[in-house]
Amino acid sequence: MGGEDVVFDLERELLQSAGHQVVVYDRSNFEVDSYPGIKRLVLIQKAIWNETARREFAELLRAEKPDVVHVHNTWIMISPSIYSACREAGVPVVQTLHNYRLLCPVGTLFRDGKICEECVDHSLLRSVRNGCYRDSRAETATVGLMLAVHRARHTWERDVTSYICLTDFARRKFLHGGLPEEKMFVKPNFVYPDPLPGTGNGNCASGGGGNYVIFAGRLSPEKRVSTLLEGWTHLRSRVPLIIVGGGAQRKELEEEAIRSNLSMVEFKGLLTHDQTMAAIKGARFLVFSSEWYETFGLTMIEAFACGVPVLCSRMGAMQEIVDEGRTGLYFTAGDPVDLAEKVEWAWNHPDRMRQMGQEARREYESKYTAEQNYPQLMEIYRRAVADNDF
Repeated sequence: MGGEDVVFDLERELLQSAGHQVVVYDRSNFEVDSYPGIKRLVLIQKAIWNETARREFAELLRAEKPDVVHVHNTWIMISPSIYSACREAGVPVVQTLHNYRLLCPVGTLFRDGKICEECVDHSLLRSVRNGCYRDSRAETATVGLMLAVHRARHTWERDVTSYICLTDFARRKFLHGGLPEEKMFVKPNFVYPDPLPGTGNGNCASGGGGNYVIFAGRLSPEKRVSTLLEGWTHLRSRVPLIIVGGGAQRKELEEEAIRSNLSMVEFKGLLTHDQTMAAIKGARFLVFSSEWYETFGLTMIEAFACGVPVLCSRMGAMQEIVDEGRTGLYFTAGDPVDLAEKVEWAWNHPDRMRQMGQEARREYESKYTAEQNYPQLMEIYRRAVADNDF
């Protein structure tokens, strides 16, 4: 389950626990994977306008009469057609921007191992030329057409009442991409239930005193676990590293670790959420090596909740979440030597990392709990209802 799915479930449970009735409409993108070749392309074209989904959603709106519709994702199986159904029914729409799909067909502003903003600064044709989505010009053209059609229809300005950005950094990116400023609100994600800080083992307390470092996340190019492994080859100390997660790059990364004689690196694969939290609690610190413009970075605040500091790339929203020297440290994105230097220092200063872990826990308690998040979400809903001009 990805971070977006986790947030969807957490917000649903938060609202239900507060006594709100929540009606869920969802579709699985795994449906697309069962369609081969040309049938798959035809199915993806429905992502531009899925009349079946629109009709189903309109019927749901008539039956349930909701106060507000909160959209987390319409790609691929639902399509933005549901926004027009909401407009016709007079129901305000709140859209959480989990990725950069409205600006970039891939949704990451990341290509060929580096940040790419060509579609923002020039046109969507750049993505088609580069075949950014699934390395296919045909499929990329379909995504680009979806964006172009709905820009022309003014779907994003007219049919969405409010947007939730997860950080100020992401908000600035979407403003630069043309979304209306008056509709943009910033509300972070949260961690629930509270995992509580670890108690440690023996003389080692978690949050600075654990006996290994951890990475937890998807093993995909933009997460740059390859930079992490290269950084480990520059270490003078023998620092155990546990890598939790699955993804397309897992086999490649495991082979890379073997070639580099990184016997201190252990790949755990996919773990349950509880197992992942337990693994984070036992770490001295967490490394968040991502090199794309993360809209948030849920793993970082999960580490904070566990009382574990974070070493992250010095870029984007990561700098907004981690306060260098207080809740963690930065390294230069894409620089394995700088990463190694920061890891070396952190590993050899467990008392300082333990203090940072305590500060990280305080940061979680002040900003990223369900209790802190609920009134923020309700205020955004209230404003959406008040501002609704459907």
